[in-house]
Order: sequence, then structure tokens, then C-alpha cells
Amino acid sequence: MSDPFVAQLSATGVEHEIVPCDPERADTAQFCEAYGYSMDDSANTILVVGKSDPPVYAACIVLASTRLDVNKTVRKRLGVKKASFADGESTVAITGMQIGGVTPFGLPAGVPIWVDARVMERDRIILGGGSRDRKVLAPPTILTAIGADVVDDLAKPPPDPAPDVT
Repeated sequence: MSDPFVAQLSATGVEHEIVPCDPERADTAQFCEAYGYSMDDSANTILVVGKSDPPVYAACIVLASTRLDVNKTVRKRLGVKKASFADGESTVAITGMQIGGVTPFGLPAGVPIWVDARVMERDRIILGGGSRDRKVLAPPTILTAIGADVVDDLAKPPPDPAPDVT
């Protein structure tokens, strides 16, 4: 049986590297700390659901150092009144992947892929690898090679840290 992740990744023609990881350290913050990657280079693929009948889904890719704007930008793009992060069970049902390993490669047809414009400014990004035991290191152009739409302000920058008053 062929792996749709590997097939789509190879079909991009974009140079990439498969990075093995401990499944217990697949969540972004733990992965970056354990393997020396910056949160600014880590691009999370997040499945979102638009609350409609039937529900609509999209895969959104944002830098780990930002926050997905699900209540404004995502909701409007989905054309729904309410949107939220898909739960773990729905994520597995729709993508076949567990949170911590979700990747835009090999997603089912009909799930749009939206990438925050900030992701495209990085020299390289580290993405989920379709399972919790691997990641993909590649230039962000690999995302447009699979037809991802680049969206301005899909994510918001993190809030400024509180000023040091000491």
C-alpha cells in the first residue's frame, strides 16, 4: 500500500528532508526544544471546522510563534458564522493523522490548504510528517507546490510580552 504523504511529497520536486523524531516529543514546543529548531521555523498544520450542516474543513498552516485567527480570517474564508479547531477525533477521521503529526501532504481531496503569508518568509520550515515519528524540513515553497493558498493575516503575531518592571 502506498503512503499518500510520501507520494505527494516526492511529487513536489522540492528538495526536502524527512526528520525522524521521538513520538513522545512530536508536539511543537517539545520537538523544538529537544531537536534545536526555532518556533519561528516550525509550521503547524491545524485542521479547522466551520460549524455548518454539513461541517466544512480546512487545513491551516501557521508558524508556531503565531496564533491562528480562527474567529475572524478562517471563519470568513470558510463562509460560516462559527469556526473552531477540530478536535483530535475529528482530525484523525478527516486526515488520518494524529495531532502532532498532521501535515498538508496527502490530505484528502476537498480539504483546502491555507498558509499564513509569514510562513512563506522563512528560509526553511519544519512541518508535521503525517505521523508523530517524523517531520519534514523544506523551503516553504513546498507548500505552494501542492497548491496551498497563501493568505495574509491567517495568523496573528503573539501578544507582546509583559514589560519587565524590575
